[in-house]
Amino acid sequence: MAPSIPTEPASKRNGVNDHEVVPIGPSPGLSSNPPRYISEQTLQQMLKSIGYDEQREDSYRLKGVQLIDSVRQSISLPVKTFDTAATYYHRFRIRFPSAEYNYEDVALASLFVACKVEDTIKKSKDVLCAAHNIRQPHDQRTPDDKMFDGPSKFTVGLERHILETIGFDFQAQYPQKLLIKLLRKMFPKGEKGDSPEVKRFISDAYDMSIDLYKTFAPLKQPSFPLVMAILEITVLLTGMGGDQISQFYSDRYPARKGCILEVMLDLMDLYTQFAKSTKVGSRYDLNKLMGVKIDINKMLSGNRYHRHFAWCDKCVQDSSDALSVTPGSAISPATNSSLPGNNTVKRNGKSSEGTLRFVFDHEDARFERETVAEYFDDVYEEIEEEVEERIPDEPRHSSRSAHHSHSSHRNHTDHGWSPYSRSRHGGHNSDRHKGRKSHGYY
Repeated sequence: MAPSIPTEPASKRNGVNDHEVVPIGPSPGLSSNPPRYISEQTLQQMLKSIGYDEQREDSYRLKGVQLIDSVRQSISLPVKTFDTAATYYHRFRIRFPSAEYNYEDVALASLFVACKVEDTIKKSKDVLCAAHNIRQPHDQRTPDDKMFDGPSKFTVGLERHILETIGFDFQAQYPQKLLIKLLRKMFPKGEKGDSPEVKRFISDAYDMSIDLYKTFAPLKQPSFPLVMAILEITVLLTGMGGDQISQFYSDRYPARKGCILEVMLDLMDLYTQFAKSTKVGSRYDLNKLMGVKIDINKMLSGNRYHRHFAWCDKCVQDSSDALSVTPGSAISPATNSSLPGNNTVKRNGKSSEGTLRFVFDHEDARFERETVAEYFDDVYEEIEEEVEERIPDEPRHSSRSAHHSHSSHRNHTDHGWSPYSRSRHGGHNSDRHKGRKSHGYY
């Protein structure tokens, strides 16, 4: 026999009356959508929020990327690992100020995470040992040395923060792959493809793709605008191949000219300001680089493009720039090589209710947020109700109180001579002149 279905309400079956409010269940958590690209305006706001010092931070950015490239070449890692590591390094640096972490620690930890992502697995001690041998060539060590035990644990701790920074979105772009394809179309194998001028063109373009990661351009634009900017600058520097670039501006490779010009100016700012810290900038004279930059600015003004693509003048916030503190901390392995291995990396994160989840599809995240909001949003309804209130009667005073107030008013309103003073025995009939019959004035 089938069990009988109870007919009473569920609230009564659970011991809750109808007039009581049923408590809402636990929150499903908070969802985070990691952005695929970051605009220049958003990037500047993020840098101001962490106290960005332009001169100091530019130096740390260049040194960090150079360290990644040097260690990558030392342990024979492919260029795609360098691209991923540099991207993670920039994303971490624009979120946390320099006072919290040393740039060398972040650069090595980014390379360690990139090795796992790109399936070119290296141990953290291998990365740290290679960096140590580059910094101190007179003191060569092996990865199994005990001096790397403490920094290795610190690097593993930084790995967790890097994963949270990138939102567990391991997608990265490799402009070198598309660059090689376009170069093969421009210079097919043959007589011209083996000439010294073509080899120089290809060498400059490929090295420029490495210098590109010393800027924030890979965070702002996809691969095709990056590659087209590299080819355009290489044509302006070498003076060859200009007729063959126009074939790439078609429906197959859609890109806006404003995006390409923004990347070109980012690269030229790097070459004109930090030429010695780059591979291509040190090969050309500064006057040549300044002339190319002027030509690009003329192209920008001629087409009436803004310096930065998708820039909103109304959204600019005038905020004072805060200065950042000198990097390095007591628990940094780059600052203190004799760090004990029992330290852990901790951050004071914002307290939030529920579990933080990282969602990659923005449409799914928006649909989930709207669906859950129906059950967790407080909805209030205003109801107007007319209520008759009774007007209270005025209080009535007694005759005694009225007489007392009248007499007191009469005594206090006499502005003439003051009354006779009373005797020490008190009373109203204690006047000394009253009752004396034989005395008086004639």
